[in-house]
Amino acid sequence: MLLQEILSWSQSLPAWQSDAVARLLAKQTLTADDRDDLFALLKTAHGIADPNDRKPKPLTADQIPAPVGTTTDVELLAIKNMQHVNAIAPNQRLPFNSGGMTVIYGDNGSGKSGYSRVLKRACRARDQMEAIHPNANLPVAKTGTAKAIFEITVDGVGQDVNWTDGKEAPPALSSIAIFDSRCARAYLDREDDFSYVPYGLDVFEGLAKVCKQLKTAIESEHAQSAPDLSAFVPLHGDTPVGKLIEGLSARTKQADIDTLATLSKVDLDQHATLDKSLKENNPLEKAAQLRLRARRVTTIATNAINKGALIDKTVVAKLRGLANSYRTAQTAAGLAANQFKESESLLPGTGGEAWRELFEAARRFALESHPEATFPNLDANSPCPLCQQPLAEGANRLLRFESFIQGEAEKTAQAWRFALYAEYNPFIEHVLALNIDDVTYTEIESLDPELAKDVRAFEGALTARQEAVKAAVVSHQWEGTDQEIANPSTRFQALADKLNAEAETLEKASDEKERAALQKQFAELDARIRFSQVKDAVALAVARLGHQAKLKRCLSAVRTNAISLKATELAEKVVSKELADALNREFKDLGVGTLQVSLQSRSDKGKALHKLKLELPQSRSPSEILSEGEQRAIAIGSFLAEVGLSGGNGGIVFDDPVSSLDHRRRERVAKRLAVEAAKRQVIVYTHDIYFLCLLAEETKLAGSQIATQSLTRRSEGFGVADPDLPFEGKSTSKRIGALKAQQQTIAKLHRDGEEQEYQRQVVDAYFRLRMTWERAVEEVLLREVVIRFRKGIETQRLAGVVVEDADYAQVYSGMTKCSNYAHDKALQGGIAFPEPDELLADIVALDDWRKSIDDRSKVTAKKRKV
Repeated sequence: MLLQEILSWSQSLPAWQSDAVARLLAKQTLTADDRDDLFALLKTAHGIADPNDRKPKPLTADQIPAPVGTTTDVELLAIKNMQHVNAIAPNQRLPFNSGGMTVIYGDNGSGKSGYSRVLKRACRARDQMEAIHPNANLPVAKTGTAKAIFEITVDGVGQDVNWTDGKEAPPALSSIAIFDSRCARAYLDREDDFSYVPYGLDVFEGLAKVCKQLKTAIESEHAQSAPDLSAFVPLHGDTPVGKLIEGLSARTKQADIDTLATLSKVDLDQHATLDKSLKENNPLEKAAQLRLRARRVTTIATNAINKGALIDKTVVAKLRGLANSYRTAQTAAGLAANQFKESESLLPGTGGEAWRELFEAARRFALESHPEATFPNLDANSPCPLCQQPLAEGANRLLRFESFIQGEAEKTAQAWRFALYAEYNPFIEHVLALNIDDVTYTEIESLDPELAKDVRAFEGALTARQEAVKAAVVSHQWEGTDQEIANPSTRFQALADKLNAEAETLEKASDEKERAALQKQFAELDARIRFSQVKDAVALAVARLGHQAKLKRCLSAVRTNAISLKATELAEKVVSKELADALNREFKDLGVGTLQVSLQSRSDKGKALHKLKLELPQSRSPSEILSEGEQRAIAIGSFLAEVGLSGGNGGIVFDDPVSSLDHRRRERVAKRLAVEAAKRQVIVYTHDIYFLCLLAEETKLAGSQIATQSLTRRSEGFGVADPDLPFEGKSTSKRIGALKAQQQTIAKLHRDGEEQEYQRQVVDAYFRLRMTWERAVEEVLLREVVIRFRKGIETQRLAGVVVEDADYAQVYSGMTKCSNYAHDKALQGGIAFPEPDELLADIVALDDWRKSIDDRSKVTAKKRKV
């Protein structure tokens, strides 16, 4: 089977191309959106991201008819229990004749299209583009996925198969072919050369066409993506940047771009230094000046380090520890002094700090005033070293004072005091100014304004820290004295190193060999700086080059060689003289015999190649030469020819096959389908009552079975299956039966006082009664000699025809009365509406006349045949 071979082949294709095959099998012509989708999928397959994140949907087995054996006999008996299909009424069953023809009539809006769409999906027809929607009048919560049950027989064994939209259709239903006007197609091979393409084979031409369109789109995008590299020409040269720019391609790495475009402050400073050095007229003299300046800056750096060390955290911590220890010892000595004072009547403060200093001063003075004695061992007659009065009793008191001074607590306090002041006194004597003169400060300010500002702040911070520590020794408030002070020494040293480096560069610049190296270094740095300014543009150019490289790979993927080879391979299998003959027979039967198909063969590299050439009267497209009706007839003929050669005997379904056909070609189609109904199951959906009558007549002539029924709209919904045809398609007797049923409804309306609806129904009943009189004249009085919609006149039926004056009077009277009520003016007033009983009497009168004429005609026919 051709479609199965296409499926097998598509599985070897890239996913985007298999998606294209699936679309071409589902659509007659791909839309602009389809082409956009396929272009995006093609690019995604070659590394170009799709912003809409579209995914390919390759062709799958459930999208084409399943393989069914040619000897397998599958018949469709009914569709039932359709759910969530438009507004189709629930629990419906639409039966079909197991053989012969089944005609389902339905006016527009009857639900016929719902059944047709389900059949197309379930039988995997080519045309499945029409969506199946649930009932729009129901809330979303009560809707769901379309479902249906199919009653079928497989080789005579009955079974029910379930179909659900979106799931794989039952394989057995694939043996039923659905007529699709796109089952055959003509396309232009080359100028003025049209060929017929069997169902499925046209996919290759469509795919090749898509590939050509994609090739054009790729080339266009490739041209639009070309980067403008002329802007980077100034960067060319013998530098890393120049080499990267000259070799710019899709393979250029972003990391290499980033490395060259990223410069540190050292790089920028070096670039500035080299620029100045290479421009300097007397580099050696300038170098000497820089060396001298660097030494001054180094001195400041060293001084800052040394000054900072004088009051750093270590020094402050040591002073704080000594002060705390002294304070603790002093507290202990104070307790001892209080005990000492309490033992004698002494002045306030005795034993305190001031008193201790006074006592020690007396000790020192005694070395001069009493050289012969050792203080405080003075006798009572010795003068006091302080008041210079005889000591008397004071001599013993001095000894007691000495004993107090020599006490343990007092000695400890004194020891800590000496230790504290041994550190404290030098600390407060430190000169912390960096002694930067105005000239030097101005020089620093010109080199680094921020550093000049910070060094002043540093000097102030040193002095403030010194004062804070001095105060803390007395107040013992040390908070904030241990915070780190930002020392600019490192920055000064860095500045000195920079000045020395500039000096070294200048010294090298004075040497010709060294100068060349510096010029090369400067050129590389300068190129990198300029490169950094266009970094984003370079990255964009590389991205565009990468995009172009991916597009080139896309170009390779749209070559059509493999498609042409596969098309040729399959064409050899399906294009044959048998197909050409079958097509010509069908075209002739359907009234387009002027269009001929001929098998043309040629040899290519020893291999025979065939095609079916369409012999057109003019060298223009078939759509321009042939009418819409002729094109429809060609489609039907092509469908029947291919079905006939398929080898199977599965049923065929037609949905309104005669749209766009005139009455003569409708007759031909009806006759052809009637013949086909003798071979296989034929199901026809139509809204054309004339075509229905033609089908009934031709099927009867062909000796085939025919079943007719209709789809109607009722209160429970659309698509209600009715075994009877609509009123227009009924016989006289069935019309009379329908009128009697309608009269019962009218009588009830009259009893219930529904006057307005009653009047409307009466008008409709008399309109239909008039139609029944007309049908009775054709069918009963004239014995079907002449029937509306029938193409011929059956003169042999005249044997039973007798028209008497009474017949004329009866028909005239009945038609006149019907016309009186079956008119809009009846509803506008001025005409008295008949009672229900009168309507019934008029219906019975027609029925009685029909019966009497029928009896009379039979007798007359019998007499005339004798």
